Amino acid sequence: MKENKRTLLFLFLGSFFIANAIIAEFIGVKIFSVESTIGIPPIQLKLWGDIYSFNMTAGVLLWPIVFVMTDIINEYFGKNGVKLFSYIAAALIAYAFVAIYLSIHTAPASFWETKVVDGIEINMQLAFSSIFGQGMWIIVGSLFAFLVGQLVDVYTFHLIKNKTGNKALWLRSTGSTLVSQFVDSFVVLIIAFYIGGDWPLRLVLAVGLVNYI
Repeated sequence: MKENKRTLLFLFLGSFFIANAIIAEFIGVKIFSVESTIGIPPIQLKLWGDIYSFNMTAGVLLWPIVFVMTDIINEYFGKNGVKLFSYIAAALIAYAFVAIYLSIHTAPASFWETKVVDGIEINMQLAFSSIFGQGMWIIVGSLFAFLVGQLVDVYTFHLIKNKTGNKALWLRSTGSTLVSQFVDSFVVLIIAFYIGGDWPLRLVLAVGLVNYI
């Protein structure tokens, strides 16, 4: 009975981890203003000669949950448990991207293609493609950053645990999350917008730093 409960907990934690990772990938296309959301004036942050405010992808709402779930699975089921669910999540995210790619490239039905909302004609095919479609480099960057971030989290967690033993769970959980999110923030930008795009390195570093903060 005890082993069954442990197996059910493992499956629940893994499923919740994977669900949040997949959702975070797809809601990440929305960019929101942190200042406007909480009702304060824009923060004028000067980095490398440019002015930035806190504009972030909606994915930041769920990625902290993913990293917390990583630490919980890591603590009770070890690094192999985290690796297993990380690889499954990455495979399912890739599968979802393929499914969406095929959906975008199907011919829209004539009665569905346009819709009038509040007197404004909307191209539903364009809207669908704009919301769900992502560039190839963004897809590659997000998948690679996810896997690298997870592996960094796992090894940082166990590195701290080897130093502290079973004490200071808060330290290894917080420390591994801070390190892995730092890596994740920059890896996705470097691949998607520096290697695959035309962003200068200073812009990548500035945006990555703002997102991390």
